[in-house]
Amino acid sequence: MEISLPITDKNFVEKIIPQKSPFVMVDSLISYSETDLKSAFTVPENHVFLQEDVFQASGVLEHQAQSVALHTGFQYFLKNEEAPVGYIGAIKSFEIRQLPKKGEKIETEVEILNELMGVTLVKIKSKLNGAEIATSEMKTVLK
Repeated sequence: MEISLPITDKNFVEKIIPQKSPFVMVDSLISYSETDLKSAFTVPENHVFLQEDVFQASGVLEHQAQSVALHTGFQYFLKNEEAPVGYIGAIKSFEIRQLPKKGEKIETEVEILNELMGVTLVKIKSKLNGAEIATSEMKTVLK
């Protein structure tokens, strides 16, 4: 099967990550390489992490973690294998400058700093309309 990027089919994206609705916080795979990924998420109405039409910091952090899961899931998809479940092992830093509102599109860049025996160290930047709104460094661990 030939895949071309970007992938904006939400159903396809949801199939390659372990999270399921209503906890899905990625809906597009914009670019991918072995060492980085760019994802997107348009905050829908009535989302679990919306409070007074504002997407909460916990939602932004989960979106970032799911962007890492999307990288792993797409890697396994390319090998025609089922992706393992992963989770956040540690958060080294998380800084948020602005919270998105419903209907706004978050674009996130994941940089893989190190990957060893199922543990991945990443640096993540999220943007709204080109302006950086959140950064983090975290370690994710495969089950």
